[in-house]
Amino acid sequence: MKSHANGLPVRELFGRNLRILSDTYPSVSEVCRQLDINRAQFNRYLNGESYPRPDTLAKICEFFGTDARILTEPLEAISQTRPDLLTHPEIREFTALETSAVSEEMLPSGFYRFSRQSFLYPESFVMGLLFVYRRDGWTFVKGSEARQSVTEQGLPANVRTRQFRGYALQWEDGIGAMVSRRNALTCTFNFIAPVASLNRNFWHGYAARTVNETINTTRVARMVYEYLGDSTSLILQTARGSGFCELDELPAFHRRLLRVGESFS
Repeated sequence: MKSHANGLPVRELFGRNLRILSDTYPSVSEVCRQLDINRAQFNRYLNGESYPRPDTLAKICEFFGTDARILTEPLEAISQTRPDLLTHPEIREFTALETSAVSEEMLPSGFYRFSRQSFLYPESFVMGLLFVYRRDGWTFVKGSEARQSVTEQGLPANVRTRQFRGYALQWEDGIGAMVSRRNALTCTFNFIAPVASLNRNFWHGYAARTVNETINTTRVARMVYEYLGDSTSLILQTARGSGFCELDELPAFHRRLLRVGESFS
């Protein structure tokens, strides 16, 4: 039987490492349940009687956020890979990221014109341009806030400060997007669903920001996304006109979908 550098046989070393990792959970039974591994077989791993097949080892490593070195090195010597927040074992079964990817059909990549009531000035509206794109199988959103918006918050109105980015996931019959400025200075949650329209290029829903309640501002407002396709002129027009505006300056269908004057529930 092969031995590791400190003299322990591979099976014993793996069992020792596995016991340490399993001790962070309420019980071995809970670990077996989440891993979908037979308890008797798992006990053989823990007792140093056997070690897993490559596919099972990969599953164990992914679950505990480590790698195959748990077969050959003491756990203390391994720089463990911390799982991402949304894929952490504590919440992985609840975030369901594997089934939450947004398809091109559901939300095409490209430029969008968006509109909503202003959070800072409820009597005004905001119209802007954002870009939806894909990378590594995930859907991302980016754009820039209106200059006046960041200035009113006492922030410099440069491109770096105004830029926002976020990610989008599918939730039931709609799309949720978590968006924030650099270093998460602010955070806004968008939820939109497709609208029945001639070109299937509209989505509507709401935007909510994560701030405390104040007397003269609002935290939730209806929101509209309009896909601009490959219309360069409309994209440039939207970019030039981004910022605060009056209700009658919004496109007609945006005004209709925002349902201004109707209570929000």
